[in-house]
Amino acid sequence: MMKIDVYNKNGEKLTKKVALETSVFGLDPNEHSIFLAINSEMAASQQGTHSSKTKGEVRGTGAKPWRQKGTGRARIGYIRNPSRVHGSKAFGPKPHKYEKKVNRKVKILARKSILSKKVSSKNFMVIDEFSLDSSKTKEFVAILKNLKIKNKKVTILANEVSDNLFLGARNIKNICVISATSASAYDLLDNHIILADLPSVEALNKQLTN
Repeated sequence: MMKIDVYNKNGEKLTKKVALETSVFGLDPNEHSIFLAINSEMAASQQGTHSSKTKGEVRGTGAKPWRQKGTGRARIGYIRNPSRVHGSKAFGPKPHKYEKKVNRKVKILARKSILSKKVSSKNFMVIDEFSLDSSKTKEFVAILKNLKIKNKKVTILANEVSDNLFLGARNIKNICVISATSASAYDLLDNHIILADLPSVEALNKQLTN
């Protein structure tokens, strides 16, 4: 069991510490599992709706433009073939999925590896709670300023994303607010620092413990 400091929204370090499961936050990071998980998530984010027209889809007549022999010109069977102007696209893209299958255990290992890297590099902070009185952006900015992470790319992990938290952070550049239990490997990796509240740490301890 590991323990790290807990801060309040005024940036003050509290006397209590939060316990982190070693099997979740203290692993020797598995870089290959991180690569597989991120690669899979990035591939799945592509829509795959691109499409070009084939010979049968391009507008135009299907009649033979001129007879096969006797004209002195090259033979041609279809005026909309890819080699001609206004013709179809040869071997063009068609809709398909980009999904890359990754085993569930590998995805979990990747998330644990990223969290372990963040903790070991001291880029994982814990706040006691995100108790916002309003949805005003300046109130949330004040918290970031008090914690000295105002100009950094931050992923906010909350056990429950309240309306005040979501609305207060949505207009701030490089801030991502997400539920801790639904955060993907990419969400955990794509930041300078992770800021989590106490309930979200407990939720991660429970969700990712072997």
